Amino acid sequence: QVQLVESGGGLAQAGGSLRLSCAASGSIFRVNAMGWYRQAPGKQRESVAVMSSAITSGGGTNYADSVKGRFTISRDNAKNTVYLQMNSLKPEDTAVYYCYGAIVAPEGASRYRNLEVWGQGTLVTVSS
Repeated sequence: QVQLVESGGGLAQAGGSLRLSCAASGSIFRVNAMGWYRQAPGKQRESVAVMSSAITSGGGTNYADSVKGRFTISRDNAKNTVYLQMNSLKPEDTAVYYCYGAIVAPEGASRYRNLEVWGQGTLVTVSS
């Protein structure tokens, strides 16, 4: 079993900062892309920031236009952990933030399967 466990959500004032963390655990061969999505009340889930694997895809990042210049995604590959540093928070950043991982898991001798794993979500509330 592979799981993602998030931490770091909570309440912040507009203009403040929060840092989210997400650690992958379980039977893992390799973690490819990791990232963060969010879902605000009454809205669809949207991509916030995604970072590809440094080994397989060069470690590139992709940010939603709404967070560029304010949010920074980073990874600690040794710990299979991804972070989201959120600065200059706005009330419209209020949402449940979900961690995402594209993970390769071993299935036996030289056999692997590709998984898309989601965390349980962590609530970020930004007050004005």
